[in-house]
Amino acid sequence: MKRQLILEDGTVFVGEGFGSTDSTIGEVVFNTGMTGYQEILSDPSYCGQIVTLTYPLVGNYGINRDDFESIIPAISGFIVKEVCDVPSNFRSQFTLDEYFKAKNIPGLSGIDTRKLTRIIRQYGTLKGALCSLDVDVFEVIQLLKGEELPTNQVQQVSTKDPYPSPGRGDRVVLVDFGMKHGILRELTKRKCDVIVVPYNTTAKEILQLNPDGIMLTNGPGDPKDVPEAIEMIKEILGKVPLFGICLGHQLFALACSANTEKMKFGHRGSNHPVKHLQSGKVAITAQNHGYTVEESSLLKTRLEVTHVALNDGTVEGLRHLDFPAFTVQYHPEASPGPEDANGLFDEFLSMIEQSKKEGVARNG
Repeated sequence: MKRQLILEDGTVFVGEGFGSTDSTIGEVVFNTGMTGYQEILSDPSYCGQIVTLTYPLVGNYGINRDDFESIIPAISGFIVKEVCDVPSNFRSQFTLDEYFKAKNIPGLSGIDTRKLTRIIRQYGTLKGALCSLDVDVFEVIQLLKGEELPTNQVQQVSTKDPYPSPGRGDRVVLVDFGMKHGILRELTKRKCDVIVVPYNTTAKEILQLNPDGIMLTNGPGDPKDVPEAIEMIKEILGKVPLFGICLGHQLFALACSANTEKMKFGHRGSNHPVKHLQSGKVAITAQNHGYTVEESSLLKTRLEVTHVALNDGTVEGLRHLDFPAFTVQYHPEASPGPEDANGLFDEFLSMIEQSKKEGVARNG
């Protein structure tokens, strides 16, 4: 069935629909990963966005039970050059079309995704609508121009209630701003006693859980739309070791008086080179973010840049000069992508152990 993508600048792409036949509106972004579409479509950080994959053939290994990063996908739509109807993989349980129908997510295939990507790279992310051919294109364009994109994405995807993932190791309170399951999996693998809490949990409530460390997860949208989390981090800082990922990195920067800004088209993919400034080592990383920490704003803070993106020089890692706290903009848990930076979870646990020793020394 023919369907179309209409952009707010008036560009129209006509292709074949798959998945749900519902109409949807969202911010149109692109991801450059060659594999990992199941993790991408289930990443809560894409909440409210229409995701375009630059790799031309998608769906060829189907959908399986193991590779989800959330139970309920939060994306608004999915755009590919070609969708595979007959996947071939021993783990495959559904086709992309079957899964999208079950989850009521509209998809579009058969359009020039290279042209769409070039438009986004040139003009920045744009609002778009996936809809049928019988709509009035002019009316949809006017609707898009006046449409205010939601600012409550974190509220939509964060857990509503705290829950444990028990372990015998260090207790880590995981603040869920739109957590990928891969983060929880890495902590569980290290035998951590994890308690996942909602995005708006207060510092007092977190400290009452007696954590050895606190982790701030990834999540969607503008970090400035989560002021309660910024206040929580201010109160936590210096009391418990802290590690932030992606949105958690941006919230940490804001809590330390730095600034964040929207990027032209963001970083989304599994092939982004990042340099560790102290060692000079380069890691290929998985990324998904549309905002970045403004480097010039760090001059008035007690934060030090630890990592930078080699493609555009943006800030990819921060460390606090006075307290046990560090963050990265990219995803060390990958899912999907390379696991070059997986050791950051071990660094976090080492920081917790060091903090415990120093606490014993001070109190002893």
